[in-house]
Amino acid sequence: MIDRKYPNTRFRRLRRNSKLINLVSENTLNCDDLIQPIFIKEKFNGSESIETMPEIKRFSIDSSLKEIEDIIKSGVNTVAIFPVIDPDNKDDQGSEAIKSDNFISSTIRKIKEEFPDIILIADVALDPYTTHGHDGIIKNDYVDNDATIEVLVKQSLVLANAGADIIAPSDMMDGRIKSIRSALEKAEFKDTILLSYAAKYNSKFYGPFRDAVDSASNLGKSSKETYQMNINNRNEAMHEVAMDISEGADIVMVKPAIPYLDVIQSIKQKFMIPTFAYQVSGEYSMIKLAVNNGWLDKDVMLESLISIKRSGADAILTYAAKEISKEILKR
Repeated sequence: MIDRKYPNTRFRRLRRNSKLINLVSENTLNCDDLIQPIFIKEKFNGSESIETMPEIKRFSIDSSLKEIEDIIKSGVNTVAIFPVIDPDNKDDQGSEAIKSDNFISSTIRKIKEEFPDIILIADVALDPYTTHGHDGIIKNDYVDNDATIEVLVKQSLVLANAGADIIAPSDMMDGRIKSIRSALEKAEFKDTILLSYAAKYNSKFYGPFRDAVDSASNLGKSSKETYQMNINNRNEAMHEVAMDISEGADIVMVKPAIPYLDVIQSIKQKFMIPTFAYQVSGEYSMIKLAVNNGWLDKDVMLESLISIKRSGADAILTYAAKEISKEILKR
């Protein structure tokens, strides 16, 4: 056995300068690892700031095209779009979500026409479309799993037909991956990728996002605890992921990211499947506010993303994607 005691072993030899540090770096965050979420608002022109998300805006369809052009120039090649639906188009069934000519379908078509090479992720869930703010159909004061799946399947087909590259069910209904995959295959969308929000926790870090898509007031004090995961559980996440993989998920995702680094690591090590993580609105806003107030150095955002990458995430959805990608290209 080799005796590697000091001074034979000096770990600082490999930290002598930045080139050496980079040479032996175990993990590297690249522009291709980042995904930029975008909020696109119906019946709206221009852009507007989101009060609870510093430097993040809602965009009209036209202004979103300019934003996506800037995102591409930053080095980011993937966007996840989230609709902000006009209140007049919301109802208790989320009916607008399954209309073939709805707002988000028109948006996807325009984006893909303008930027055919961009990878576009479309969210599958009903909360932007419902008057009650839940992700599914409510029956007897309870989100009905199977009734919701029927709608989610129709929504997925609408999004695939519009040109989405990746369909991302974020609802946490049991069995929805199997049903959506079967429907996609039957409709000849065999190459449409399924990104499952497989381990989505009932987290308090989602608040600013709900402000952004205008669902917070609809949800009120109601909870999503009957379908989103218990924050105390890790083994449950492994079961959720295993089921979604068996049902046809191509990629799985953990949400939120930083509070669940242990879950990301466990999933990646056990299943060795492409694993994404979502640095959610609360994580982003918390860090950004501290940076903007001078409480923390600006590089803490990059550090937070590297920690997610180090835990095993192959790609990260983060509202800081464009900003961090520009920093990466400068280095």
